[in-house]
Amino acid sequence: MHQANPFPKNLYFDRKKLNDTTLIRLYESILIPRRIEEKMLILLRQGKISKWFSGWGQEAISIGAVEALKPDEFILPMHRNLGIFTGRNIPLERLFAQFQGKKSGLTKGRDRSFHFGSIEHHIVGMISHLGPQLAIADGIALAHKLAKENKVTLVFSGDGASSEGDFHEGLNVAAVWKLPVIFVIEHNGYGLSTPSEEQFAFKNFTDKGPGYGMETRRIEGNNVLEVYQAISELAEDIRKNPRPILLEAMTFRMRGHEEASGTKYVPKQLMENWAKLDPVENYEAYLESIGVLDEKTKAQINSKIKKAIDDGLEKAFTEEPISPNIEEELKDVYFPFEQKVISPKSDQISEKRMVDAISDGLRQSMEKFPNLVLMGQDISEYGGVFKVTEGFKKQFGADRVRNTPLCESAIIGAGLGLSIQGYKAMVEMQFADFVSVGFNQIVNNLAKIHYRWGQNADVVVRMPTGAGMAAGPFHSQSNEAWFFHTPGLKIVYPSNPYDAKGLLNAALEDPNPYLYFEHKGLYRSISAGIPDEYYTLEVGKASLVAEGSQLSVISYGMGIHWAKKAVEELRISADILDLRTLLPWDKEAVQETVKKTGKVIFLQEDCLTGGIGAEICAWISEHCFKFLDAPVMREGSLDTPVPFAPNLERAFLPMDRFKNKLQVLVEY
Repeated sequence: MHQANPFPKNLYFDRKKLNDTTLIRLYESILIPRRIEEKMLILLRQGKISKWFSGWGQEAISIGAVEALKPDEFILPMHRNLGIFTGRNIPLERLFAQFQGKKSGLTKGRDRSFHFGSIEHHIVGMISHLGPQLAIADGIALAHKLAKENKVTLVFSGDGASSEGDFHEGLNVAAVWKLPVIFVIEHNGYGLSTPSEEQFAFKNFTDKGPGYGMETRRIEGNNVLEVYQAISELAEDIRKNPRPILLEAMTFRMRGHEEASGTKYVPKQLMENWAKLDPVENYEAYLESIGVLDEKTKAQINSKIKKAIDDGLEKAFTEEPISPNIEEELKDVYFPFEQKVISPKSDQISEKRMVDAISDGLRQSMEKFPNLVLMGQDISEYGGVFKVTEGFKKQFGADRVRNTPLCESAIIGAGLGLSIQGYKAMVEMQFADFVSVGFNQIVNNLAKIHYRWGQNADVVVRMPTGAGMAAGPFHSQSNEAWFFHTPGLKIVYPSNPYDAKGLLNAALEDPNPYLYFEHKGLYRSISAGIPDEYYTLEVGKASLVAEGSQLSVISYGMGIHWAKKAVEELRISADILDLRTLLPWDKEAVQETVKKTGKVIFLQEDCLTGGIGAEICAWISEHCFKFLDAPVMREGSLDTPVPFAPNLERAFLPMDRFKNKLQVLVEY
């Protein structure tokens, strides 16, 4: 017999000082999601909606939470929190259109069920990966704390999702930074069909809080008065004394994870026992027993809810299916932004290494944007492992230059949370290799959030990258191609100090998410005279760094320097085109150089297979074939991890192979 998540014998309601009006408001609020769900289950069987994630039996948690918080405080719900959306008064016709994939839904048919947010209603929707929500809540709470707004943020997690690393990272960051977040764990006994004892070895989540230095509290999640009173009390306290609290709400899911999965895996007796603790029926009976709810009032409330549901459904059903508009689909991938290139105000220049140029741009952007917050491991007093932010803490303060725990996912997610509150965020990866730990936040949250529900992600992730320093396979990777395939991101990769400063400033101005790659081998090996004043360069515009007639070399980053050296040694007259921006990349400039020379080779430091060169060479073959006098060629590093020993690393990198292929191309 399944023993996890023991049920109380009964629900004890205590109104304390709540007046009759509040009690009735809570009743109407908890009844709405139940009545909607009854209707949705019918529509599901009729094939009029495609999927349904049930919150049956858990409504008291959502309603207690949404009623306890102020309307302008953010809530980050999950699958079973329909009551959050109804409690924030999102029009039912829009909710129903969302469930049907209609244009007037909250995602224009681009995502389903509760995978959306609404800034107007102070809701940030989930993604299917569940855990990343907690870090976004951290970022929103950090924004409130920085602005001294005395607000609380509430985020939901199920007991199953707590097994994800994002759960640990989210709680840890909130505890370390003393963020005003209430983490509500809906402990309903199962992650789909897997019972709690197969998810974790502890009994209750209140056991976990002390390990994070966090207060915890456990409540009966089926008791709407207990939930409402507990969250009201905690929220009021946290507003005055910011800190996170873990709230465990004991409950049970009375239907399948989603309807198709059913509940056959649940012991019959357990289901029957929890059915006796139905949060709606028990609260209704309590109100009747104390004379607050009579048959007439109950009938009026039910009639009102039924009419609202029927009216909303009628509007949603009469809406025509979506007619795809490809132009609109592509346009909505990015937040609308028209860059205005800024030239320096004076002609004064100084000789700067690339690392200094990056630091210079970052410092001036911090001065230009008081809402810009820097986050990363060791970036505060220490100045980062490459000293890019050295002295920043003294100039801008610890609030804006923030050391972080070793938790790339949570910090990227916190950057998104800051963006939701109108801040800008720069997140430094200590090494680009470590971004793999935060991969999900980048490709599924930052990149997709505007397309899904119109929220921008004003986050720049700085990526110290590249090989050549005998640092081995985990500090030397070129991983820009991992992200090149992801719509919604912008990627820049400068090859020199002038571009480094101008493109970093441009990235920080743009309210869309950026990956900014900076080659470690170029930090202190090259220098140039660059403007002392703030300036930007055009994103998406390549630079022709050398001109010739025999062939074209297209590259970026360190590849530009290898190309210059190779053509000089071989005495080849070549165009060398520095892409500078990888996403979007400059198709016009590529076509111009191919048209001019008729021969082209792409050079990348990344491994050859599946690299950025493969896409651009394919594009050239498709669109510039009539200009070609030779096969389109490319060269890159070996298809192996980056080796440690210097001789092995040199063989891994493409310099020698590139020179040989360059000679073949010029003689073709």
